Amino acid sequence: MIILGIDPGTASTGYGVIRKLNSDKKSKVFRCVEYGVIRTLPSSKAPDRLKKINNELSKIIKKHQPEILIIENLYFFKNLKTIIPVSQASGVILLTAAKNNLPVFGLTPPQVKLAITGFGRAEKKDVQEKIKTLLNMKELPRPDDAADALAIALAFYLKREDS
Repeated sequence: MIILGIDPGTASTGYGVIRKLNSDKKSKVFRCVEYGVIRTLPSSKAPDRLKKINNELSKIIKKHQPEILIIENLYFFKNLKTIIPVSQASGVILLTAAKNNLPVFGLTPPQVKLAITGFGRAEKKDVQEKIKTLLNMKELPRPDDAADALAIALAFYLKREDS
């Protein structure tokens, strides 16, 4: 199974592609296939930024052929100025998934943290350390948006297995 995790944002959208390595239902062995960030320029107009997210995400989907897309749901925002651009990016991501016939599921940050670390209020560094271990990576995944996307992808699978 190939899972694409997305941490939405207009300035930077993190993505992480993971693969479950074997078909044994009890095995939780995964591999990080690719991760990174889709960046847009602050000087670009909103439609151009959203178009870039769509185009880059479409390339990632075409390259890796994921079976499912998991997106981080909006949970809590301190800055109301960022909620609208993040919502716009999320909408474009959902549209891109629909155009590629990808099922989409969402998780909140506390759900991701709980699935990965066992504690819904875990620190970002703790989540990154656990991701590094679970995906057998040599280094902590960076930047944060990409690490979050890997966590989102893996959390969906772990949460599903625990159900």
